[in-house]
Amino acid sequence: MENYLKIAQGWRNFASLMKKTGPVLIFLFLLALSLQAQQRYTVSGYIRDADSGEELIGATVAVTGGGGLGATTNIYGYYALPLPAGTYTLRFQYLGYQTVERQLDLQADTRLTVALSPGEEQLQEVVITEQRPDANVTEVSMSREKLSVEAVRRVPALFGEVDVLRTIQLLPGIQTAGEGTTGLFVRGGAADQNLVLLDEATVYNASHLFGFFSVFNPDAIKNLEIYKGGIPARFGGRLSSILDIQMREGNNKEYEASGGIGLIASRLTVEGPIVPDRSSFIVSGRRTYADMFLRLSPNENVNNNTLYFYDLNAKANYILNDNNRFYLSGYFGRDVLGLEDIFSLDWGNATATARWNHLFSENLFLNTSLIYSNFSYGFEGDDGTTGFTWGSRMKEGNVKLDFTYYRNAANTLTFGLNSLYRHFGAPYITFDAATDFTVPEIADRYALENALYIGNEWKPNTTFTLEYGLRYSLFNNLGPSQVYTYQEGGERSNETITDTLYFDRLQNIQFYHGLEPRLASRYMLNSQSSLKASYNRTRQYLQVATNATAGLPIERWIPADRYIRPLIADQIALGYFRNLSQNRIEASVEVYYKWMDRLIDFKLGDQGNILFTNNIEAEALEGRGWAYGAEFLLRKNVGKTTGWIGYTLSRTMRQVPGINEGKAYPARYDRIHDASVVLTHDVSKRFSVSGTFVYSTGAAVSLPVGKAEVAGFTVPVYDDSRRNAFRMPNYHRLDLSATLKNREKPGRWWNSSWTFSIYNAYARKNPFAITFEPVYNGDPNTNPERDPIRSVEAGAVKVYLFSLIPSVTYNFELKPGKR
Repeated sequence: MENYLKIAQGWRNFASLMKKTGPVLIFLFLLALSLQAQQRYTVSGYIRDADSGEELIGATVAVTGGGGLGATTNIYGYYALPLPAGTYTLRFQYLGYQTVERQLDLQADTRLTVALSPGEEQLQEVVITEQRPDANVTEVSMSREKLSVEAVRRVPALFGEVDVLRTIQLLPGIQTAGEGTTGLFVRGGAADQNLVLLDEATVYNASHLFGFFSVFNPDAIKNLEIYKGGIPARFGGRLSSILDIQMREGNNKEYEASGGIGLIASRLTVEGPIVPDRSSFIVSGRRTYADMFLRLSPNENVNNNTLYFYDLNAKANYILNDNNRFYLSGYFGRDVLGLEDIFSLDWGNATATARWNHLFSENLFLNTSLIYSNFSYGFEGDDGTTGFTWGSRMKEGNVKLDFTYYRNAANTLTFGLNSLYRHFGAPYITFDAATDFTVPEIADRYALENALYIGNEWKPNTTFTLEYGLRYSLFNNLGPSQVYTYQEGGERSNETITDTLYFDRLQNIQFYHGLEPRLASRYMLNSQSSLKASYNRTRQYLQVATNATAGLPIERWIPADRYIRPLIADQIALGYFRNLSQNRIEASVEVYYKWMDRLIDFKLGDQGNILFTNNIEAEALEGRGWAYGAEFLLRKNVGKTTGWIGYTLSRTMRQVPGINEGKAYPARYDRIHDASVVLTHDVSKRFSVSGTFVYSTGAAVSLPVGKAEVAGFTVPVYDDSRRNAFRMPNYHRLDLSATLKNREKPGRWWNSSWTFSIYNAYARKNPFAITFEPVYNGDPNTNPERDPIRSVEAGAVKVYLFSLIPSVTYNFELKPGKR
């Protein structure tokens, strides 16, 4: 009972705060929701693809001559537009589809579902976004990017494998740790500060093969958006960004199959109706087969190796009636890598989501979700005398209620709550034989995170829009567990432990809570340009303990506890947006500043202690960080030549007492300059070419300042007063691709295409890491073919992953129903 009283105390604190600030918030909501005297009714429904029956996300319905009155479909394709009684002409639009107009005499609440047919000429112009042409200027959201799967497919890819995360990294403000990684670093945030959602389920590690590929099969993806700032109140739990991805529902009219065969991987997708026009399914799988080619090698040191990944996406939905729809989706993926019998590494994600959409009325929409995520990872090794196994896992269960209330044409409310339970699996290590290595018994950790939110989008006129909201999050670190106490006034270490406290199951260990205000606004300067501003506070109650950046899945997730406090970040952003040439070209510039508090870092060389300690708080040092920058984007969405040019000028700094003599130092992923050029040109209806060029400042690194002989081994010596004081060489790369489609014939039930690509077209040797080789007779150039790099320690050499890589992929679509 004591535990629940402590949780209740958090709610009482919230009530006390609301007594002080609540009247102001309530006044703002009541002002926005003020009733008008004229009788109002609501026209609502779904906007769907006429061919597949799938709902269209972000489609618009507008009142012609209505002074900007309109609505946009949510992620389930539903819209609602409250209007005064009267006669209207409604225009339904979705970029790449034929526009539909409907006459309506609105004298009562009306359900109007519309199916839009793809327009071939328009489809050829759809490259980046699937939304209204002037959305870049007119929507209140900023610091948000939305990509269509079609855009992702047209970007040159490594080994010909289309990759969602690699395409996102080509946008301003989103960076990668380097060659061969897909970890996202958004506006100065670390990789673990991004919430990656697949049908609302958390994906804890979104990479395959050490980050060479992402886990998202483009054939199964319907929609993806990333929020770099101006995060709506319905999202929370991470400091830096939200990557929200929805899977396709499948064709509910006819059966289809599609896929591709590449040099190292193949994929297959099957979809179709379960009950025509009412229920459908989609199953999409992918697997690499590099391991099969390894077995053909006559070299036993090669053919005994293992190297593959697989993933499987599945989803089904059922329309019970006009007011109820059910969804069930899941993802399963795993990587297996092995070097003979010496070393192996595997990791994988499993997610499941059950959702229920319910309409209480035309104005009130509810989505209820039950969500499960499981991320497990580990490695095995054998040093010749004994083998060992290390592993860990992360489990999460989540219940969400998300309401949308379409109050009137000027106000759309969102509110809801969620309760999330996490199980942090303790790292474990086992040995095949007796060993002198002693490993402490590490306890699992548990946490409960609750949140409720409310937000409103207020459009008082066509010039000004305000989106505001408030999120309140509560966190409990729960037992069973043990907690050490330390000597007062001294550093936390094994030598200063004074006692051990034991907590039973569900007993509260530590409680945190806090408000997270969100605010965004848009002011139209004219029909072609606008100013936008946003502010958001975010809290994060878990993080990865690591001092590496390569995205390897051997890191350790830890919750906030009595010693490691939740992360807090505040970000402000200001942007200018302008469309040119009748909305064919988008131009924007955004500036931002972000403050981050309670960040933890570790001293160099503490990686082993991080993985195997039961009191990780003794290794963690707490500090602060800040990031600022300017992002420029010029994008052409329509025409034979499409693409974008992006540039980011930014800095990301950290300051942690005990590291770098307490002075500020750049984060490992600090990139001062980051530029990208992405272009696609349709030579004809059948043939298109594309190219991508990227350039960025080299990552900040800590290099050894000397070496020492320890027990017969030569080891590098680091100076922690020079944290990240050096830079890797600047990174740049050119990728090229060409796609040739088969000739279209009337009545043909299959289509195919060939995609030829060249990754790193001019064979740039971009460094993946810097290693340190023995120096013979004081001469680091004894072995010049290793391409040595001069640094403070002679003998440093550059390790690179890829030179020029050509690839070819055959893609196909089968539609038997069109026979």
